[in-house]
Amino acid sequence: MNEADQRATTPGESDERYQEGVVDLLAALAYGELSAFDRLAEDARTAPTLTGRAALSSMAAAEIGHFRMLQQALADRGVAVEEAMQPFAQPFDEFNASTAPHSWLESLVKAYVGDGLAADFYREVAEWLDADTRELVLAVLADTGHSAFAEREVQGACADDRSLRDKLTLWGRRLLGEAITQAQHVVVERDALAELIIKGSGDLTGVGAMFRRLQNNHTKRMGNLGLG
Repeated sequence: MNEADQRATTPGESDERYQEGVVDLLAALAYGELSAFDRLAEDARTAPTLTGRAALSSMAAAEIGHFRMLQQALADRGVAVEEAMQPFAQPFDEFNASTAPHSWLESLVKAYVGDGLAADFYREVAEWLDADTRELVLAVLADTGHSAFAEREVQGACADDRSLRDKLTLWGRRLLGEAITQAQHVVVERDALAELIIKGSGDLTGVGAMFRRLQNNHTKRMGNLGLG
């Protein structure tokens, strides 16, 4: 590919449809970070130990820091984060309502598996973005420290309790199904975001392959927790 062709196929400031898709992507990510902050802060108050409470509180603080980064990135594009996030509020809230944890361990599995699945999705999309936006998205998706903590807590609790392990395994499978459904719903409702994803993956077959990769990563995460 010569230099002229490369410029023509690289997303840029002049591509308005691309920029519209990027704004949608950043807004969805921003609302996800804000929701994660709310959830982790609430879960911290139900922690059975002060160690757990401190760990989740630290994670919540990291999430709101990521939200601020996205807020500034949208502001730099002349977009108010509150307005941009509005289309994503209802589907995200419905997902969180339908997957409300009933225990401390379910909260940890949701934070580890659910947030990890979302992060995998955004990392996939990041590969198709311009360099500056890709760098921002990957920075926002940096691990807040909950992975290792969740693994230790869940593995320890399930080590000698087969019934608990089975229950949390079913919970993890439910999270996968709900999350995939939510992601597909959001994409279908936002035309520019759908175009961004379809073009980036090549075609609908590529989109299907992406979701299969997400499912495979989910299986690995469940294994890391000692579930599945």
